[in-house]
Amino acid sequence: MAEDRLPPVLRRLWGHEPVPRRGPRPRLDLATITAAAIEIADAEGLAGVSMNSVAGRVGVAATALYRYIGSKDDLLVLMADAVAPDPPDPSGRPWRDYLALWTRIQRDIVLRHTWVLPIANFAPPLGPRRLLWLDRAFAALDGTGLDDGEKINVASTLAGYALTDAAIVHTAGTGLQEYAGSGLDSGIDSAADYGELLAEVLDPATYPALSAAVRAGVFRGAESWVDDADFRFGLDLLLDGVEQLVARRAADGRTSGGHVAGE
Repeated sequence: MAEDRLPPVLRRLWGHEPVPRRGPRPRLDLATITAAAIEIADAEGLAGVSMNSVAGRVGVAATALYRYIGSKDDLLVLMADAVAPDPPDPSGRPWRDYLALWTRIQRDIVLRHTWVLPIANFAPPLGPRRLLWLDRAFAALDGTGLDDGEKINVASTLAGYALTDAAIVHTAGTGLQEYAGSGLDSGIDSAADYGELLAEVLDPATYPALSAAVRAGVFRGAESWVDDADFRFGLDLLLDGVEQLVARRAADGRTSGGHVAGE
């Protein structure tokens, strides 16, 4: 059975482990433990999450948690799945409007819980909440003419964009912190500062296109590193591509249908 191949943490997550009929009733459940771990991560970051800290939050000894969770790594898997709210209902929304909302909410979830970034990855979703988001993306694309493989690719691309954009927003401007240990103050606090630095170091002979753009003011006037317009620009690029794919599938259908009818 496929269920037998599931790691123990996923069997627990899906509630597929047998409930013992004898012995005392468990004092805890996965939802309580995971919620406590998320509270700690939100307040202190992942560094504050340990079996001891979570056990203290729920009022048991750390050894008692191992009845429910095999390791801290298992706990992180549970946290990454549980942190997402229910996805919005696609009913009554055009597919493009829905997927724009779907992507934005996923990005905002990560920005509210930035500790997800170190443990998030692009592996296929296996937890019940992440799969619920995938299901709703499929539902939104119903009737577009895309096949199931294309729907998965659309959802994966948009989810990846949400995660990547959240990472950029969270870490923007911190890449130069490596110089702090050497005592060098970069003085770069915004994209405008970055542009001024590039204008000084770029050789037009070696970087003709980039140098021209910088000197023309591509970074000028930017008070921060990123803003919401940047997110919307990238999202519109992706959705424009999906829209073109949907249009091609519709044209393919008309061509095929016309050919058959003509015969």
